[in-house]
Amino acid sequence: MNSHCDRLFLGIAGGTGSGKTLVAKTICDDLGPNQVTMIMQDSYYRNLSYLPFKERACQNFDHPDAVDFELLSEHIRQLLNGEVVHQPVYDFKQHLRTAETQVAYPHPIILLEGILVFYYPEIRDLMDIKVFVDTDADIRFIRRLKRDVQSRGRTMESVIEQYNETVRPMHLEFVEPTKRYADIIVPEGGKNTVAVDLLKTKVWTMLQK
Repeated sequence: MNSHCDRLFLGIAGGTGSGKTLVAKTICDDLGPNQVTMIMQDSYYRNLSYLPFKERACQNFDHPDAVDFELLSEHIRQLLNGEVVHQPVYDFKQHLRTAETQVAYPHPIILLEGILVFYYPEIRDLMDIKVFVDTDADIRFIRRLKRDVQSRGRTMESVIEQYNETVRPMHLEFVEPTKRYADIIVPEGGKNTVAVDLLKTKVWTMLQK
């Protein structure tokens, strides 16, 4: 492990709809809330409150520039040093960072999940285990479509347009290339119970050292 006050830093990356969130939540649920602090990259989109709604809605949220990596990096370092952080809360329907924050406590395992968590070297280099969840593009698109329509108030047409214009090209340019940094590649996400069980065993083993 890196020298983070006996804490283990686990990164889980993968394309949109790959199942990486399910992998992360499965680990959190199985190891327990007092063992794992889960940080979502999606909470760290830059605050666009200075733009009118129509312009906010047109932003490319799959480009690395959309993410406040500086704040995310600062918060990760604080957690690894045993400090409590107040992470932002993002409103995906309004494309705004809300006035609320969510308290994150420095548990023994710090888990960061998101499409671009391997992109930023200052964060990637801190990770003890890097996991890439690899799922076929058609499955990922269907999952993304269902999620955005059901949970984020989007129309099917707008999701398809966004996928073609930004999500797919950004995945090919920025997300897929980061797979080479992975220590472990998990096909098909959280439903791959064998891979997830092996990952949990590895996490426990490293934590005991």
